[in-house]
Amino acid sequence: MTLAGLYSMWYLDYPQSGFHTTKDWENWMQMDKVGHATVSYVVGQSGYDVFKWAGWKEKKAVWVGGTVGLAYLTTVEVMDGLSDGWGWSWGDFAFNTIGASLFIGQQLGWKEQRMMLKFSYHDTEHPPYNPELLGPGGFQSIIKNYNGQTYWLSVNPRSFAKESMTWFPKWLNIAGGYGATDMIDATQTQREIDEGFYRHRQYYLSLDLDLRRIPMKPGFWRSLVRTISFIKIPAPTVQFNGSEHGGTTFHWLYF
Repeated sequence: MTLAGLYSMWYLDYPQSGFHTTKDWENWMQMDKVGHATVSYVVGQSGYDVFKWAGWKEKKAVWVGGTVGLAYLTTVEVMDGLSDGWGWSWGDFAFNTIGASLFIGQQLGWKEQRMMLKFSYHDTEHPPYNPELLGPGGFQSIIKNYNGQTYWLSVNPRSFAKESMTWFPKWLNIAGGYGATDMIDATQTQREIDEGFYRHRQYYLSLDLDLRRIPMKPGFWRSLVRTISFIKIPAPTVQFNGSEHGGTTFHWLYF
């Protein structure tokens, strides 16, 4: 069902072709690559949860569930390879593998996720300049508008020093974020410059909550919390833009 929806959103209006590859490393300042790793990680974590709930043994659930995201995104990559509008990207495939490996490696080595890949989004002014690529708004822009997306590596300090950091809350994380803005095309064009947009990277340092470590009784609410745990919780955040783009700024709440 999700693949059908994705096909309708991304591929339906483009002609199909023979399988081919593309070189897209420079696109979107690598935001799409980090997004691939995050989706692969999150879907793999969800796959593991489902198989554990079904009673599978730990290692089998880790390997099979943890590769669900990689398998899903590889299918998407094949669809890219058969579409005139895109092509199979080895960069995408590499980051899909990184996301799945981050989940599987931690679960096998530590029996827990001490570092999580997360996502947040806020509206920006950019979609009206190119609604075909950035979405017309709503859910499509959340998926397509890289300007409003931030990808996070959320680390749980207590899990690395359980005996020496008993004073530190088990559910409190430190998160580093990556984003980019002022992009209205995949690569920089004269149109961007004419509109006054100068694409640049953004880095963030913030607090976060590890919702999976908050004690809750098994049931609907616990399942819901675990399902949405990939969303970065709004929190005080320091943003680093570079001196030519405003320097360092502070947000009481950033999402």
